[in-house]
Amino acid sequence: MTAMTIDRTPRLVTSPQNALVRDLRRASTQAVTTGDGYCAIEGIHIIEEAIRSGLRFRAVFFSESAQERTRKLIPQISSHAELILLTDKIFNSLVTTETPQGVAALVKLKSPDLDDLFAAPNPLLLGAAGVQDPGNLGTMIRSAEAFGATAVIAAERTVTPLNSKVIRASAGSLFRLPVLKLESSRMLAACREHSLRLIATSSHKGTPLDEVDLTGPTAVFIGSEGAGIPKDLLSEVDDTIAIPHSPRVESLNAGIAASILLYEASRQRRRE
Repeated sequence: MTAMTIDRTPRLVTSPQNALVRDLRRASTQAVTTGDGYCAIEGIHIIEEAIRSGLRFRAVFFSESAQERTRKLIPQISSHAELILLTDKIFNSLVTTETPQGVAALVKLKSPDLDDLFAAPNPLLLGAAGVQDPGNLGTMIRSAEAFGATAVIAAERTVTPLNSKVIRASAGSLFRLPVLKLESSRMLAACREHSLRLIATSSHKGTPLDEVDLTGPTAVFIGSEGAGIPKDLLSEVDDTIAIPHSPRVESLNAGIAASILLYEASRQRRRE
């Protein structure tokens, strides 16, 4: 018996009031999840990373003008996901990039449990405290995966990890590394309960990074380039560290500071 062939031709949708179209618009423009927990992603590379990371797709949307260059994605997408073809006008109204590549999707991110993070051997948590620049947060997430951090915690006053620029800057790391949106007070309490050392970064004051022991269970907080670590959080940490650099440079941005710190933690832990 010949196996039934599944038609993978995208279904043309011409109404901007279609339920899936409305869900994509809201998830994309407001950087939130849909009622059933799906977020919006956009771009060929990011969607390929989501596929490679094993995420569940609800729907994939193609613009009419991009059909040829996005056709290679279709065989990679689960048959459970709907394929939607949109006019360029409707598609461009749904996404946030100025020059869209003509493909977007609704995907379900993994939902990490806070307790699971502390069950990991020798946890290293990276906390973003008031980091507003999405490029910085995305870089922090990417570096956290690259250098073996357990998770990234986005505390209050930090840009949402669902921001489209955060997702792009993370280059797929957001799909694989646990990233939680969590109030710093709750994170601090959990870290204390599980005996993690709490460290905050400072532009110029604090123990030089190369003199700090990062080999044990640790949570490191990075603040915004302008305001630094919030005072209420700074008063709760065990130590502050500084990354030595030229005094002619006022400060390092959050993404660079996190990357340097995570590399040093990884270097020390490899020696253990």
